[in-house]
Amino acid sequence: MKRKGLSSREKEFCRLYLSLADPKAAAEEAGFNGDLSKTGNELLSRTDIADEIARLCSLQRKSMSKMAAVGYQRLAFGSIADAVSLLYMEKPTPDTLRKMDLYSVSEIKRPKDGSMEIKFFDRMKALEKLSEGESGDGAVSFYEAISRSARALSEKEQEDKL
Repeated sequence: MKRKGLSSREKEFCRLYLSLADPKAAAEEAGFNGDLSKTGNELLSRTDIADEIARLCSLQRKSMSKMAAVGYQRLAFGSIADAVSLLYMEKPTPDTLRKMDLYSVSEIKRPKDGSMEIKFFDRMKALEKLSEGESGDGAVSFYEAISRSARALSEKEQEDKL
């Protein structure tokens, strides 16, 4: 029997399996009946189901990479104005705090003397992560840059000798 495609319930199983990593729970949430453990494992053994899970996993990885890049951009280039203004506020209300952009803040301390300490995420590390994402493997790119520089210096030395 040749299948035309996955049913909506089978697609839902794939989506749920990706988030739950439990075939029995995914089968139950997708609305299958009977021996859910058996059903979930049978679904996982099918090539078309495995292909759909792999496709969804790939989409999720791409999405997560994009989300990480956006986060690194916010850390690297985002404003710290709200965090600095927080330093000068006496007693900010919860509503005021919710409206503030404190994304780049990694830690806030209020020592016993009543002062306030604010630590920010490292902008340089965020920039490094962004550049790694653009060029692939950062370590390999760094090695290649050093290697090209060494070759250029070697060639220049040989030209100078002539």
